[in-house]
Amino acid sequence: MTHREHILSPADAAQFCQEWSGHLDALEKHLSAKAWALAATIVVVLTYPIARILLPDAVHDVVSMVPDVVRTVLHLM
Repeated sequence: MTHREHILSPADAAQFCQEWSGHLDALEKHLSAKAWALAATIVVVLTYPIARILLPDAVHDVVSMVPDVVRTVLHLM
């Protein structure tokens, strides 16, 4: 099997965007406001605990890294 890269021309990209837009428009017409609210609620319920666990660790890692970087820069001066 050979591997071929598929490069979109601007016309192909525009056609893809129009088709994608059509799919989204159909989805918006198909789903009710209650379905959108339920989907949004599910997304929030799933992402909130993840954010509460991961974000403090990520912020702590960045904040603890800053003094090391400052010390290194000051040491190089």
